[in-house]
Amino acid sequence: MKETNSSYDVVIVGAGPAGVGCAVVLQELGLENFILLERQQVGASFSRWPTEMNLITPSFPSHGFGLLDLNAITLKTSPALAFRQEHLNGQQYALYLQTVVNHFQLPVKTGTDVLAIEHLSQCRGFILKTSGGDVKTQFVIWAAGEFQYPRVNPFVGADHCIHNSQIRSWKNLPGDEFTIIGGYESGMDAATHLVELGKKVRVLDRTGAWDNPDTDPSIALSPYTVQRVKLATQTGRLKLIGNVSIEEVKKVPGGYAVFSKYEKWLTAHPPILCTGFETSLQQIASLFDWSEGYAMLNDQDESTLTPGLFVVGPSVRHHNVIFCFIYKFRQRFAVVADAISRRLDLDPAPLEIYRRQGMFLDDLSCCDNDCIC
Repeated sequence: MKETNSSYDVVIVGAGPAGVGCAVVLQELGLENFILLERQQVGASFSRWPTEMNLITPSFPSHGFGLLDLNAITLKTSPALAFRQEHLNGQQYALYLQTVVNHFQLPVKTGTDVLAIEHLSQCRGFILKTSGGDVKTQFVIWAAGEFQYPRVNPFVGADHCIHNSQIRSWKNLPGDEFTIIGGYESGMDAATHLVELGKKVRVLDRTGAWDNPDTDPSIALSPYTVQRVKLATQTGRLKLIGNVSIEEVKKVPGGYAVFSKYEKWLTAHPPILCTGFETSLQQIASLFDWSEGYAMLNDQDESTLTPGLFVVGPSVRHHNVIFCFIYKFRQRFAVVADAISRRLDLDPAPLEIYRRQGMFLDDLSCCDNDCIC
């Protein structure tokens, strides 16, 4: 076996909101021998958002009444207070994450790409193959997120399109008419910003997400987005077409043709793909059981196939409970930290404040989105 450059109790892969938030909890438990490995820089995914894109969950300073700002990843912090803004853009949120890292002096190693994870036999931990050499650790917390893995090939001819993650500003797109493929949050965000710029926009979606009455914002559009879509529709420049599954895009004279099974739409400019992202867990897929269509985790968010490998962030799922928003997945940081602390013989008492503040969700039976009015 190749000699490792360093050895840790815990390695966290990814320095986004999940990785940074979980690191703070581990530090407050007294853990010292851990590190965060980040491919680029802290909050890199948010830094790459289109300039006009904002968080759909509102930030509000309510921690003085025992309620955390929905976008906070640690206790006693509030993006709303830091920026005096309710819906932060990506650059602002990246700065918030960097501020948290600096305040807590978290051990982050940037510019380090994790290439592979080798699970050692007999519960001897892991070897992480990285761009900076091998790293040995007893536990791995995977927090690599999703934004860096856009779904760019959902159908034939998708290479003629532009994925929304490749857009730095909607102002940079030449032309007056656009076709967007995908009608969930990113598609609606793109559409509303283009309409605001005076463009005509057609949105094609296989389900018609804008009409989904589900109360879970992990499935249906958020109220913030619904409100913006209504305003955009009133301009007469936004056309929503649901229940069409796109099968192919072709380059044709004068532009592009977008095909479903029975229909065709022409557009002068490359269609915009708003088809979402793949889970980063695909990078280490062999370490998980995928029999239910997603990575199976136990009650401590640990791989059911690979002991010692934990997951935090938007890829965490337990049956119908999806933790794809910050205010959701931050409730599981303490669950993971509790499991690791007990195996390392650390006192879990500091986690009690997380339970009191609603950041230690270990009973999923209370996760119900139903509303009586």
